Amino acid sequence: MPRLSVNVDHVATVRQARGIDEPDPVWAAVLAEKAGADGVIAHLREDRRHIQDRDMQVLKQVVKGRFNMEMAATEEMLSIAAELRPDLCTLVPERRQELTTEGGLQVKGNLDAVKAAVKSLNAQGIEASLFIDPDPEQVKAAHMAGAQIVELHTGAYCNAPDEASRLRLLDTLENAAKLAARLKLKVAAGHGLNLRSVRPLLAFPEIEEYSIGHSIVARALFVGFEEAVREMLDLVRQAPQVRTSEPPKRRL
Repeated sequence: MPRLSVNVDHVATVRQARGIDEPDPVWAAVLAEKAGADGVIAHLREDRRHIQDRDMQVLKQVVKGRFNMEMAATEEMLSIAAELRPDLCTLVPERRQELTTEGGLQVKGNLDAVKAAVKSLNAQGIEASLFIDPDPEQVKAAHMAGAQIVELHTGAYCNAPDEASRLRLLDTLENAAKLAARLKLKVAAGHGLNLRSVRPLLAFPEIEEYSIGHSIVARALFVGFEEAVREMLDLVRQAPQVRTSEPPKRRL
């Protein structure tokens, strides 16, 4: 059965817009787990635009499931991870001017550096996940880097301009997931997924986990955080679906 991990970054984004202490991403994590989520994700960016160091420290104490620290592969972040000891770290690319992560980590072109970061995390007992585009060469490079998990970037698929493009990108994701599984990598998927776009991916048994944040936070504005997590969890835990864009029925 696929797992759902909830990213609480954009709860912190709302908080930082006012520079005050609410809404609290830690409370969002508590509600997500209360609703049944398998894990919690937080991205500590170098510019600290949303999640703050204290958030990470409190989340580590509070989260009962898997705590995933998203981070750039920098000396600062590796040092923080070594001190914090989350269950896993997902290495992502990072640019100061981007609104959100725009693409996957270029593992193939930076193999030595990524391999060193993975080795550093593993030495601390932390699983290493690489957030990559669904490109066979990047999947192979992730395997060579010694990662335990690959998280396939679903952004291009979610933002496809038409049905033909969406189906083509869906095939790309499926092929990448199958290759990763053959290479004995655990497979996750995330970025831009919502109740509609996640549904076709459920037909791919190789994908073990879905990492979803923004759409849950957005939905929570109307139905509450626990209900937004439950809606997504109910869908993710269904039996594999056919490739259709038909949205699930929503409880209002």
